[in-house]
Amino acid sequence: MIRLYHNPRCSKSREALSLLENAGAEVEVVEYLKHPPSYEELERLLTLLNMEPRDLIRQKEEEYTELYLDDITLEPRHLITAMIDNPKLIERPIAVSGERAVVGRPPERVLQLLD
Repeated sequence: MIRLYHNPRCSKSREALSLLENAGAEVEVVEYLKHPPSYEELERLLTLLNMEPRDLIRQKEEEYTELYLDDITLEPRHLITAMIDNPKLIERPIAVSGERAVVGRPPERVLQLLD
């Protein structure tokens, strides 16, 4: 089972979902804009992705500037909270299988979880 943190309005996210389905993968879709991850869930995703919170933030979103998230003195917990409060800031799609996760940029990266 692959859990896909998905935004149906995002072409990359739709493409990743299609690739997984076409490969015959069983996919659990999480529309994270409607159901944002908890703090603990986002921390776990960051650990699985081997990323820092800043690496998972979409810096071109309006909220990034409005919330002054470019401030390098912000602690990771502030960035995680900002992503939970504004899930649009979370890079997408994120695919998780067991103890492995990838950001589907490019979308074909999600296929790595099928190995």
